[in-house]
Amino acid sequence: MDAPTEPQFEIREGDPGDDRFIAAAFRNMWLDIGVGAENLVADAEDRTVQFIENARANLDLRSFVAELGGEPIGGAACQKFAGLYPNVLAPEHRLYGYIWGVYVDATYRRRGVGEALTSRCVAELKKAGYSHAILHAAPMGEGVYEGLGFRHTKEMRLDF
Repeated sequence: MDAPTEPQFEIREGDPGDDRFIAAAFRNMWLDIGVGAENLVADAEDRTVQFIENARANLDLRSFVAELGGEPIGGAACQKFAGLYPNVLAPEHRLYGYIWGVYVDATYRRRGVGEALTSRCVAELKKAGYSHAILHAAPMGEGVYEGLGFRHTKEMRLDF
């Protein structure tokens, strides 16, 4: 007798109706990595929705939602990286896409959902002609990202 198969999730492109879910997932991501609620602004989700709207209009943002039985269980976004300083390099050398807000509800973790969301973002960035994909990984996601070919780079930080 075959063991019952686990229901499969689906990844679909998000639309403006999903912005509030993506914003809530982004907030939950910060909470899950140990940033206390007291360290988040009260209107974090509203700010994130505004950011998404602006990035969709100006930075080629795409969002993706993982669903199981029609219910959202995870999300992610990717967009053009706007940069931290003037971009003086040719686009074929430095046209970065940025992946952010990869989040999976705790009940559905370790089932490939985060990997599938990240892979979908990578595929979208490749298709759009970006030269690189970058992201900042939480410790629990590092193994997933390394498995997809991401590597550590030499960002340096000084905490005050």
